[in-house]
Amino acid sequence: MKNVLATLAICIGLFSMQAQDQGKEDYREKIKELKTAFLTQEMSLSKEGAQKFWPIYNEYEAKQRDLRKREHRDLPNLECITEGDANEMLEEYVNIEKEDYILKKQLFKDLREIMSAQEIIKLQKLEGEFHKKLIKEYRARKERERKEQKREE
Repeated sequence: MKNVLATLAICIGLFSMQAQDQGKEDYREKIKELKTAFLTQEMSLSKEGAQKFWPIYNEYEAKQRDLRKREHRDLPNLECITEGDANEMLEEYVNIEKEDYILKKQLFKDLREIMSAQEIIKLQKLEGEFHKKLIKEYRARKERERKEQKREE
């Protein structure tokens, strides 16, 4: 009986972890869809322009995501790491920043083949606007959840 309960508990735990991971993935996908719609509309991309733009931009974003994963990996307890380990972590951070710069530079080079410098600058501005809207919406949602939780108490 204990084995059955233990197995059941493990299965439930794995299922809930998978559901959380799926929830995160669904959330990322939803954000990507919103960003795609926002940028396409605000940049007034034609169908032909979008067909050229999105493969370049999506490749850049995938590489950016990989860099962010490396940057935000689980940090050990800082009191328990050696100075050598800390130096390695700093070096990795600097390398990630260099790669980020190279990625951005390559993005601009690739985009210059299909759009003007002004349009690329507009893209940068719109990315910032989208990010601000996303953060604003996130904070508003958290505030609504907090208020709702207070009402339930």
